[in-house]
Amino acid sequence: MSALQNPLAYQPDVLGEDYEQLKLSFANDYEGEVCATLIRKKATQTTTKAVLYIHGFIDYFFQTEMAEQFNQHGYDFYALDLRKYGRSRLSHQNYYNVRDLREYDDEITQALEIIGAEGHLSVVLAGHSTGGLITTLYAAHHPQHPLIKALWANSPFYDFNMHPIKRKLGVPQLSRLAKHFPDLKFPSELNKWYVPSLHQSEHGEWNFDLQWKQPSYSMVRISFVRAIHEAQKEIHCGGLKLSVPALIMHSHQTLNPKKWGVAAQTSDVILDVKDIEKQAKNLQGDICVETIQNGLHDLVLSAPDVRAEVYTKLFQWLEQKKI
Repeated sequence: MSALQNPLAYQPDVLGEDYEQLKLSFANDYEGEVCATLIRKKATQTTTKAVLYIHGFIDYFFQTEMAEQFNQHGYDFYALDLRKYGRSRLSHQNYYNVRDLREYDDEITQALEIIGAEGHLSVVLAGHSTGGLITTLYAAHHPQHPLIKALWANSPFYDFNMHPIKRKLGVPQLSRLAKHFPDLKFPSELNKWYVPSLHQSEHGEWNFDLQWKQPSYSMVRISFVRAIHEAQKEIHCGGLKLSVPALIMHSHQTLNPKKWGVAAQTSDVILDVKDIEKQAKNLQGDICVETIQNGLHDLVLSAPDVRAEVYTKLFQWLEQKKI
């Protein structure tokens, strides 16, 4: 489907006033019918600048403060709920099921086409965690894209957070097995305190759908492991080049708390920040890496003073780069 050949029938979004959504349709995949959802919040003043945000694993777009920050700084805000996530998951689909991260290229490409058709000349491509990996690869694979002018990666999933032996030997074995048995499941080992540190029903300040961003996810399909492993290899080899400036942010520490406490509120409990920093150095191009003291895995969901630092550094960087 070409965005330029069809009327854009935006509908009111679940986030309420000023948020709109547009359903995007694609060819069937191994589970059948596929769609994605483009969410939009326009700035109060007409602008040719926009941001396109991609969420992480077991996630969807709900970070309204981030959208409003971009609006206040003169950007129209767009976000995608990828296929099989959040607003886009259909009843016959397994949540988050993917076999190759390039499956998401279709919705990113179509979203950018729509953003361009709506009068924008430049786009900041932004992604969190798995979305940070997806957007890094998309920007690298489309070096001549006329709209993409910058990349902002918020705690990108550049490596698996696990024991080095398991990462070196176990992940490749699972990846090979996934070629033949993609739906086999493997323990996710995700820290159980992450969502409780965020949701207002427990220890956090944010209200989000606990079906779309689930409190626990004990088992993951090995097809996801393979998709991530194959994508990360492009970064690990040191040959991935970005033609636009990139800002890569991460917390100052990774901890793995076994019980509730301050660690869950002041650290990345999902990814190893040392891995993010190490792999960011493998990227070629204009790369800036920023460490955020006491940041959570999703930096824009951190404590108020922490996320204020995130936005200050982000918009200072964008102003410096004239984007």
